[in-house]
Amino acid sequence: MKVLVINCGSSSLKYQVIDSDTEQVLAKGLCERIGIDGRLVYQKAGGEKEITDAAMPTHKEAIGMVLDALQNPKTGVIADLSEIDAVGHRVVHGGEKFSGSALVDDAMIQAVEECSGLAPLHNPANLIGINVCRELMPNVPMVGCFDTAFHQTMPEKAYLYAIPVEYYEKYQIRKYGFHGTSHSFVSKEMASFLGMDLNNCKEIICHLGNGASISAVVNGKCVDTSMGLTPLAGLAMGTRSGDLDPSIVEFLGDKLGVDAKEVTNILNKKSGVFGLSRGLSSDFRDLGEAAEAGNHDAEVALEVFKYRVATTIGAYAAAMNGVDAIAFTAGIGENDAATRAGIISYLGYLGIELCEERNKVRGENVKISTDDSKVAVCVIPTNEELAICRDTVAVISANK
Repeated sequence: MKVLVINCGSSSLKYQVIDSDTEQVLAKGLCERIGIDGRLVYQKAGGEKEITDAAMPTHKEAIGMVLDALQNPKTGVIADLSEIDAVGHRVVHGGEKFSGSALVDDAMIQAVEECSGLAPLHNPANLIGINVCRELMPNVPMVGCFDTAFHQTMPEKAYLYAIPVEYYEKYQIRKYGFHGTSHSFVSKEMASFLGMDLNNCKEIICHLGNGASISAVVNGKCVDTSMGLTPLAGLAMGTRSGDLDPSIVEFLGDKLGVDAKEVTNILNKKSGVFGLSRGLSSDFRDLGEAAEAGNHDAEVALEVFKYRVATTIGAYAAAMNGVDAIAFTAGIGENDAATRAGIISYLGYLGIELCEERNKVRGENVKISTDDSKVAVCVIPTNEELAICRDTVAVISANK
């Protein structure tokens, strides 16, 4: 099958076409500045990257340009749209309604709309992409793949907040977790890579990028994760604060003379390592260079991040009563050897020792702990698009 994977943001759209039989990416790219001026980036496998500036007033024009590029006689990968067998859509929030990927139909769209209050920046954009694709390719089966689905196996003790329970019952206030597609993919990939039985192992997955989260996975199922009702919870991140005393919202609002919405904006966009470094950068490469040059704020920001990751790993090892393997993935997890080494320096109590030579490897599955370490630590590159492709094929096959 040829599967078109769509990841729709408020003003952007990422896409890939994947041959599900070989799992080869046939073409990929993105649309940027939708609703502003518009730019299409397209790259056929083995070909040069093509950039086209063109008006994209809405996502409909953007998706139309993607489909035209895929059918381009010179650089396209399909002769016509009939060669697209299925479309897989990333959807950020499925609430408690979806514990797995599902066929797109009117009932699913209504359910996603009902969850939009939990992800007001993401779900509406995801739905735009779904509705446009349905309009342009009405006979092609489509699947929604939810960021929250993998975490729906958490027990009540992990997902309930200690607030009056009627707020959960009335307003669905609970921990949901995000990056689920990545956590699911990496947990399976690491088990296979290490030769472990996925149904009989304990894993901790560290998805560390500008947005970062950690999950505890027992026998292939998530039992806890660091993000919460929203992606603001958990670790200190690029610009997000992560966990803090809730009273800070009221306290800071009073001091600044702003409302809770503006404080939340500060916690989302001006905090994390960006805020700790006095606005120097949210990019770990910049912070690393600054720290090496003697910038104390950059050094502290990086140490806070590593400390939060290490203490969360410790908490999840306790929650699972042990751990067999730990994975680092996503932009920082896959590429920042110094940050990995700093985190692992806290984990000696687990019998982990870093192999410095292996820790230099990038872009492939690699075990970076020594062979005599009691817990295996790996770098496992994530591939959310491939995970969406696999889920799309599985759901369509199951519904034939």
